[in-house]
Amino acid sequence: MFTPPEDLPATTLAAEIGRGWGVEAGSLVYRPVGFGSHHWEVRGDGDGRWFATVDDLEQKRRSRDEPLDEPFGRLASALAAARALHDQGHHFAAAPLPARDGRPLIRLTPRYGLALYPYIDGESFAWGEFPTPEHRRAVLGLLVSLHGAPVQARADDFALLHRDQLEASLLSPDAEDVGPYARPAARLMTANAARVTGMLARYDELARRARTRPAVLTHGEPHPGNTMRTADGFVLIDWETALLAPPERDLWALDPGDGSILTAYATATGVTPDPAVMELYQIRWTLTDLAICVAGFRAPHTGTRDDAESWRILLGYLDQPW
Repeated sequence: MFTPPEDLPATTLAAEIGRGWGVEAGSLVYRPVGFGSHHWEVRGDGDGRWFATVDDLEQKRRSRDEPLDEPFGRLASALAAARALHDQGHHFAAAPLPARDGRPLIRLTPRYGLALYPYIDGESFAWGEFPTPEHRRAVLGLLVSLHGAPVQARADDFALLHRDQLEASLLSPDAEDVGPYARPAARLMTANAARVTGMLARYDELARRARTRPAVLTHGEPHPGNTMRTADGFVLIDWETALLAPPERDLWALDPGDGSILTAYATATGVTPDPAVMELYQIRWTLTDLAICVAGFRAPHTGTRDDAESWRILLGYLDQPW
């Protein structure tokens, strides 16, 4: 996220890092990287450096009234899987450090979860297309290892975040004036109601088919922005979406369009990716982005840089032909 949470003082964050991990945070520098979590570079005494990640549990709800303990539990399970993967020797998993109580995630406040990571020196990449074929093939190799790892995690139940908010946004162009994007978003969603309703129906149809696919441990978002190149090779970061799921969850956006990556995956694993299940996860990516943006605009907001980015994302999906 581009801006730190207004309701989270740096003093609170520093104190919880100290209590949770025994790290004396001499300085906290906000790092506006990625779009979904909040990040700080943490410096301690001497040469100690860490990376703190705070997740807004309200953004991870499945419905408006879901208790925040539920998204916290899902997030904790995903990070625990990354930690277990790393501890099994799969060091490409950039896993959080266990807190003093052994957990990878602590409850910072009722609204926020906090994880602490070792600071990784390496080259970062932007979301989007892989910059080179070698990068793409390297990530394929990581996924082949990941999908064969005997690590337990929660299973994908194919529920969508904020589905109730997304469906409600399609019903009326009128909206309560809770921020600068509330009414424009309401008009945009109702103008595209038929398109979004069709996507939801197609998603539900494909989900029924996907439930019969074998499940493996998946990262969930292995795009270039969630990779780093270190002196020891590529690593995968941001494991908050890790789940047991069909392998297509990690493959739908990896192939360059010529089938070469999917063929290589089948050769390496003996599992042939199912095009219908890849379509499912492509649709889910779009619906999740739409739902998160809509939920934010149906709640009080002030027009921050993050709000502007959410509006840009919404327009990118809906203000053009599909």
